[in-house]
Amino acid sequence: MNSLITCAPEVAQALAEHRPVVALESTIITHGMPYPQNIEVAQRVEAEIRDAGAIPATIAIMDGRIRVGLDGDTLEELASTPAERVMKLSRADLAACLAQRRTGATTVAATMICADLAGIATFATGGIGGVHRGAETSFDISAD
Repeated sequence: MNSLITCAPEVAQALAEHRPVVALESTIITHGMPYPQNIEVAQRVEAEIRDAGAIPATIAIMDGRIRVGLDGDTLEELASTPAERVMKLSRADLAACLAQRRTGATTVAATMICADLAGIATFATGGIGGVHRGAETSFDISAD
């Protein structure tokens, strides 16, 4: 396992036991929906994955670490942090966020990289890429 990764205990155990783990992006939480709708959707998605017999592993960057699997309090913290205080991370932004020890939410591209580093082969998302609303001023164009 990569030294920059912190796996939630249940994710680490599932990976060690070769049980199914599903990686989830976190930008849908921080930039896709307002609070508290975002936390409700995140919790429902994680519950659906559990109901299907797998372990959810929502991925985000927090305190200079790649967090793979977020407990309830950490998921709530991420969901309630204003979007302007959370970096939206694609593959080009991961290193800067880690080095600056900032909070970052992973897009599909960044989640795939982090999931691979953690040994997770399965991924679910609400959608991929494109040119986002307001891109003429934000330059929010996905690398997914």
